[in-house]
Amino acid sequence: MKNPQHILVELGIWFRTTATNDIALIKSAEAHNGWFTEESVTTSLMAHGNALSEEGVSSWLERYGINEFQFSDKKLGLVLAGNLPLVGWHDMLCGLVAGCKVVVKASRDDAILPKAVVNELERLSPELRGRIEFVEGKLGEVDAVIATGSTNSTRYFESYFGHLPHIFRSQRTGVAILDGHETDKELAALGDDIFTHFGLGCRSTTKIFIPRDFDLDRCFAAWVVWNELGNNNKFANNYDYHKAIWLLNGDDLLENGFLLVKEDEAWVSPVGSLYTERYDSQDKVIEKVMGYSDGLQLVSTREGASSIQAAIQASDEEVAVGYFGKAQCPTLSDYADGIDTIEFLMSLK
Repeated sequence: MKNPQHILVELGIWFRTTATNDIALIKSAEAHNGWFTEESVTTSLMAHGNALSEEGVSSWLERYGINEFQFSDKKLGLVLAGNLPLVGWHDMLCGLVAGCKVVVKASRDDAILPKAVVNELERLSPELRGRIEFVEGKLGEVDAVIATGSTNSTRYFESYFGHLPHIFRSQRTGVAILDGHETDKELAALGDDIFTHFGLGCRSTTKIFIPRDFDLDRCFAAWVVWNELGNNNKFANNYDYHKAIWLLNGDDLLENGFLLVKEDEAWVSPVGSLYTERYDSQDKVIEKVMGYSDGLQLVSTREGASSIQAAIQASDEEVAVGYFGKAQCPTLSDYADGIDTIEFLMSLK
């Protein structure tokens, strides 16, 4: 058998080249989920392919001393979300690399792409055939569970799987902190974090903190390239619905035809909208953000805002920080909720 690095690097090449040009695969995914547009699917495929670069795979495997597949009888059950294309792939990969037999209950919203990836993986390395199994009903007997869903789903997970070693994930979101020194290019990159995948991901930026005197018109100018979102029926329906509700409530809004901007202390803005909160003290906004750390997947800033990132990590090093434009491009070591999935799986007795 080829070693894991060679196989995963070859898989990365497939993601970046063959899969991104497989129109039949992309159209099939979109037919099952209207949010999975061609742009959204290809963006996800390319991001996963880039994560599986030779350097990325090598440093990731070396971190755990993994240089070959070590198969065990441990069964890992995965309950996957379906909000983004291939959102559960990283958990599948971690289970495989950690030596587990992986039993997958895929989301109905993302049932096509995971199976296509596993088919390619088995083609590259027939010895891996059967190490990842998809099930339609119950997971069956498993030794550990990683399950992702809503807050309501978590209660279900606790009831059914709470007695097993587990990682349960519920809703999280991304926020951005601007310091007022952002260039137009950096604001455009922030737009990528807000609008990619229609803002449906747990790493998507749904709220921005801005200095008191910051001119939001600069953001509108930088984000106009995303105006085509207004032509997507599902996105436009969300936009129109929340616009109507907020106008009836007398809320103050800024809008540009595809984005509603609303001053709000809440954290997770609906699709088609963005919450903003102005601040006078950088220390106080960092304190506020850290008070919601359990609900955050990522805090983003411009590259030059090192003082903000340093203060956040000094407060809680488990909170992920990143730069504008990188929210939807996680590396193999960017674990959801800050929990090292490989360490969790390798600790199973």
